[in-house]
Amino acid sequence: MTDLLFDGPADAATTIALAHGAGAPMDSEFMQVFAERLGADGFRVVRFEFPYMAERRETGKKKPPNRLPVLLETWQAVIDELGAKNLIIGGKSMGGRMASLIADEAGVKGLVCLGYPFHAPGKEPGPNRLEHLENLRTPALICQGTRDALGNADEVAGYRLCAAIRLHWLEDGDHGFKPRKKSGLSEDENWQSAVTAIKKFVIGL
Repeated sequence: MTDLLFDGPADAATTIALAHGAGAPMDSEFMQVFAERLGADGFRVVRFEFPYMAERRETGKKKPPNRLPVLLETWQAVIDELGAKNLIIGGKSMGGRMASLIADEAGVKGLVCLGYPFHAPGKEPGPNRLEHLENLRTPALICQGTRDALGNADEVAGYRLCAAIRLHWLEDGDHGFKPRKKSGLSEDENWQSAVTAIKKFVIGL
């Protein structure tokens, strides 16, 4: 079974499971900040790693992400262990995208994507990046930087996203929500804005 990392109260009414992005592990600064702050807000937050990242931790050797079926199987195993009732799933970039592909089938309470990769850098969206978001039934929140190279505010405005999806924009944020200095905002302010949006979204469910 996948190792799970917990933050927040064990008896919380709602659990939020977060998966990492393609390039950084479950204890990266980004993942750590979101887990700790959401945990402090009273949610039970669970992190885990896909097999390729867990293997990288053991061997120190970088490997590309597992194939799609393995990533989805890993997510399903985590959902099975935690139980879908009162469970929100999501995560950073690829981790959130994998959660979005399985959310309806898994019957979870909600979906939270932190920097959704609508397309590869410089590419058009592929079918499994966008099509399922046109018919998603699970209530979803996508927190996205306005200048995210994998889907900025102008691009996303042209996509047909279903009514179940809410967007929370991080001003001048890149794929990790970091703004430029000239914006007058800080990375931490954008992170906190996203945390607050997630809290409101989950309470609203």
